[in-house]
Amino acid sequence: MPVAVYVLGLSIFAQGTSELMLAGLLPELSADLDVSIPAAGLLISAFAVGMLVGAPVLAVVTLTWSRRTALLLFLAIFALTHVAGALTPNYAVLLSTRIVGAFVYAGFWSVAAVTVVALVPANSRARAMSVVTGGLTIATIVGLPAGTMMGQHLGWRTAFWTVAGLCVLAMAGVLATIPGGRPDPEQTPRLRNEVRALANSRLWLAFCTTALVTTTILVVFSYLAPLLIQTTGLTPAAVPGVLALYGLGSFIGITLGGRTADALPFHTLFAGIAGLTMLSTILALTASNPIIAITVIVLLGGFGFATNPALNARVFSLAGDAPTLATAINFSAFNVGITAGPWLGGLAIAAGADYSALGWIAVPTGLTALGTVVVAALLPVSSPDHSGRYGSGRTRRAA
Repeated sequence: MPVAVYVLGLSIFAQGTSELMLAGLLPELSADLDVSIPAAGLLISAFAVGMLVGAPVLAVVTLTWSRRTALLLFLAIFALTHVAGALTPNYAVLLSTRIVGAFVYAGFWSVAAVTVVALVPANSRARAMSVVTGGLTIATIVGLPAGTMMGQHLGWRTAFWTVAGLCVLAMAGVLATIPGGRPDPEQTPRLRNEVRALANSRLWLAFCTTALVTTTILVVFSYLAPLLIQTTGLTPAAVPGVLALYGLGSFIGITLGGRTADALPFHTLFAGIAGLTMLSTILALTASNPIIAITVIVLLGGFGFATNPALNARVFSLAGDAPTLATAINFSAFNVGITAGPWLGGLAIAAGADYSALGWIAVPTGLTALGTVVVAALLPVSSPDHSGRYGSGRTRRAA
């Protein structure tokens, strides 16, 4: 893999730490800002809303930009939103900074994905994206528990300052490894072709799979800290360790998924989603047992993140030579799930349900996601032409 791929992965680590760390900071945020835990959980959904809108908008806006310029600008704005968030005592202001930061984070993802696709052969795209997305799993192993410990001992604002500093370091890496200058006019994506590629209904089925899988993961993940404390009975000091184990499971999962997704996307998706659904059921039944609950949480990270490379590779394959907008919408689909998961979980908790009930909420979304994979695997798929359009020529059975 080119060095730039790893630099982009480390940049995602810097920003992904912010995306994930609120799952471990909800009790501290709730107490400091004088809001309920479900209201604090909406900060996670607000971040997802910003990404939901930002990915397609900034993908279109930056089609002809220098990729290095776009990446540096997005990182700078992201860092500034965290400085503002660390300084504010107001919940509404913090909510606003989360939306703005997520907006540019989505733009970073879109530009980074297109950069990676251009750097590697087609049969290595899923593996390259697993390296970039691996930055997010490292964030779960290191950033999430570290942010939780900072929040518990130094205040949640310290975690925000740390993310801002990490973004400055990421800017230095991007400046050193990503080529400057505008893209070659012959290689610049054309908006017309990007829009035409979206006419493929199978792309939208893939987007639905992405949204449903992410919802299944986030229903439980968003409330891991209070679940572990209030239902499983762990002390707050034990939570960072469990979150680190979740991150380790995620890292193993995305590594294995990255090695199978290019050749066997549907097998990878089926195994990952089936595992998520089964484990969610087990967690709902055994959340009060520390040994079983912790084991299930680690496996949830593994099975959940194993699907990620396949979700991305599926879209790259269907979009052909016009992947920019399709990739951006797939990131938006991820964030539909990131929005829906905490919202559904928050509704249940606000209605008086125990945190173990979150597992039951994840089961139907997981089964629906599994259904979309089965349908997609059985449909004949036309190969895209060079403009991203799908012709009426020879079809193949997706396998």
